Amino acid sequence: MASEKIPLTYKGHPLRRKDNLVYYGSMADKYIIMLQIMDSKKVDDLDLATKVSVQLQLTDPDLKSRDRVVKKTEKDSLYAAMDVAAVWLDRALAGK
Repeated sequence: MASEKIPLTYKGHPLRRKDNLVYYGSMADKYIIMLQIMDSKKVDDLDLATKVSVQLQLTDPDLKSRDRVVKKTEKDSLYAAMDVAAVWLDRALAGK
């Protein structure tokens, strides 16, 4: 049971990280959130994000990358960015 990999989720949606990019949501859905950590500062031994770009994107592979972006904003912490991302993704997937 300990060897079973449980994916990281936040408010019911999966999270995936690659370097300074965090993808929130499933590629099987119509929308996904891309969070890009633009700047960070060192606090003790940890890197703390100080500027995060948030983009609500369509997952349609036929669209160009710039045409996929539906909404975007910048936040000053990862917590604030995840807060906005959760609301945007839930509303987009609900069709509102």
